[in-house]
Amino acid sequence: MGLKEIINNDIKQAMLAKKKQELIALRGIKSMILLAETEKGAASELSAEAEMKLLMKAAKQRKESSELYTKEGRQDLADKENLEYEVIARYLPKALSEEELREKIAEIIAAVGASAPSDMGKVMGVATKQLAGLADGKMIATIVKESLT
Repeated sequence: MGLKEIINNDIKQAMLAKKKQELIALRGIKSMILLAETEKGAASELSAEAEMKLLMKAAKQRKESSELYTKEGRQDLADKENLEYEVIARYLPKALSEEELREKIAEIIAAVGASAPSDMGKVMGVATKQLAGLADGKMIATIVKESLT
């Protein structure tokens, strides 16, 4: 079952349970999927990879918005963004811990044969592809930089 069908089923469940905020978040996800599918030049069905990228982008937006609202003293809006983030996070794969991420990056560095900070681009290219959906890009970049220096 694809993400679109899972979201549709969860929308029905949220309606029956009268979970208004969850329903809003789920409809937002469904809207993003439909927009991506109807984009010019897009396939009628999104690939699993495209769905993950879409969810990761949405999760990152919610997280950044929440931080901004908290910084500006708008806790009511931050709470709303946090709830939407939690709903989106249910559909993302489990993120790697920092220790697991360091191990994976060490393997990638060994495979690429990188040894100096000038090799960061090569390592990042491979790391972002292999670790897509499993770790935040900023965290990957930080660990790669630390490992190569």
